[in-house]
Amino acid sequence: MTVHVSDHPLVAHKLARIRNKQTDPKKFRELIREMSALLTYEATRDLATNQIRVQTPLEETEGSVLAEKIGLVPILRAGLGMVEGVWELMPSAEVWHIGIYRDEKSFRPVEYYNKLPVEPTVSVCLVLDPMLATGGSAVATVDILKRWGVNRIKFVGLIGAPEGISNMEQHHPDVPVYLAAVDDHLNDRAFIVPGLGDAGDRQFGTA
Repeated sequence: MTVHVSDHPLVAHKLARIRNKQTDPKKFRELIREMSALLTYEATRDLATNQIRVQTPLEETEGSVLAEKIGLVPILRAGLGMVEGVWELMPSAEVWHIGIYRDEKSFRPVEYYNKLPVEPTVSVCLVLDPMLATGGSAVATVDILKRWGVNRIKFVGLIGAPEGISNMEQHHPDVPVYLAAVDDHLNDRAFIVPGLGDAGDRQFGTA
């Protein structure tokens, strides 16, 4: 499995701000959106394109258009904040929601929402979740998408823990992971350390 950790100065700058516990929910949501766009830019470098002819005001020239239909799969609820940032780059991308929460005692993923169509409508899926902690939710979501029939899947997040990356590598070594940072470890509550706290609570002001 390939793990891409961004070294872009803008990503690093925004990461420091989003980690800050003094950052209010409004600014936190803005930073989530901005960082999601920057990381998706890197995650979509290898998308296939078709060549077309374009008429400029001066003459006809060659251009490129995306050849693949893209699906965004935010893991509810924290992944919701990442959608707008990606949509700014790819407004035609379809969005499919999958609801998975982590049982606070077992730390295992529990699926509670899935409205995917019977047949895949996209060729590439970006799984969106700010935190790759235990990796349980990410692994479960990729399981669902593979059963659905999607052949190309990528995970886009903000911060990962070694434990979550290892879990993804064990179960889905074919899925590349795109992150702003890989942190040190998980604590006894399965929170990433140093991390940024609960990404869902901090987005929606429910901490």
